[in-house]
Amino acid sequence: MTASLAPIRLPELLSAGPASRAAAFDALSRFIERHERLFVLTGAGVSVASGIPGYRDLKGEWIRAQPIQWQAFRDSEHARRRYWARSMVGWPMLARAHPNAAHRALAQLGAAGRIARLVTQNVDGLHQRAGSTDVVELHGSIDEVRCLDCGGRHGRAAIQTLLLRDNPTLADASAAVSADGDAHLEWGALDDFRVPACPHCGGLLKPDVVFFGENVPRDRVSLAAQALEAADAMLVVGSSLMVFSGYRFCLWAASAGTPIAAVNIGQTRADSLFSLKVEAPCGDALATVAARILSAAPYR
Repeated sequence: MTASLAPIRLPELLSAGPASRAAAFDALSRFIERHERLFVLTGAGVSVASGIPGYRDLKGEWIRAQPIQWQAFRDSEHARRRYWARSMVGWPMLARAHPNAAHRALAQLGAAGRIARLVTQNVDGLHQRAGSTDVVELHGSIDEVRCLDCGGRHGRAAIQTLLLRDNPTLADASAAVSADGDAHLEWGALDDFRVPACPHCGGLLKPDVVFFGENVPRDRVSLAAQALEAADAMLVVGSSLMVFSGYRFCLWAASAGTPIAAVNIGQTRADSLFSLKVEAPCGDALATVAARILSAAPYR
């Protein structure tokens, strides 16, 4: 196991001068250079620069109402109508989103062999579109929809076609977008909304993502845990870690003596566990560090 850097705190980087920012990026560069087998965990903050809002504020609190719970989606027709109506309006924005500098930098570091495993809590697929491979999607992918009755899988774009066909009054609706293809739509005619059914069997469709209140599949957790055990260090990017599915990896890393660095604006649940925390936009920090490491530019 490679020795970790001494703790470095830079909590006011956004308002700091160029010298402080440079020192922070130097520290992050040294951290990545020292650890050849890096376990990277990303969260919603990585995709904010792609136009996809996050879930939480700088203190880790919900920005708006919590996302739908699995039990409500499963048991309530009204909840399903509300979910799919909001998704119908919000999904096009997610489908048009492009990877940003943070996604590209991680893909470049991965291609250069600097990342042993990239694990994401995001469901937007932007890491893969940027070129990252073998990504573990803890919470699944919003691009797919599965039938809870027959197990059939369908592309989300195909389901959007059904939604538009069956709900023409919402075809031109607009609403403020929220995280992961949701939209802040409050519509008084939900009773008339037609929820999409499985094209194969007419069964209940659900996005192939882990809803709140639902367990992450064991095989994904196991795959990520094995990668963490083999890693020299852990890097958290753009996550408040308020959800246990991501936070547990920090607990496991800390228990094993594996150093943890983080790039995240605002408070996280694991702040006390970090050897290094850089509070800066993910794209700025990672693009700078990746360019430096990949070009082998000297730094102090």
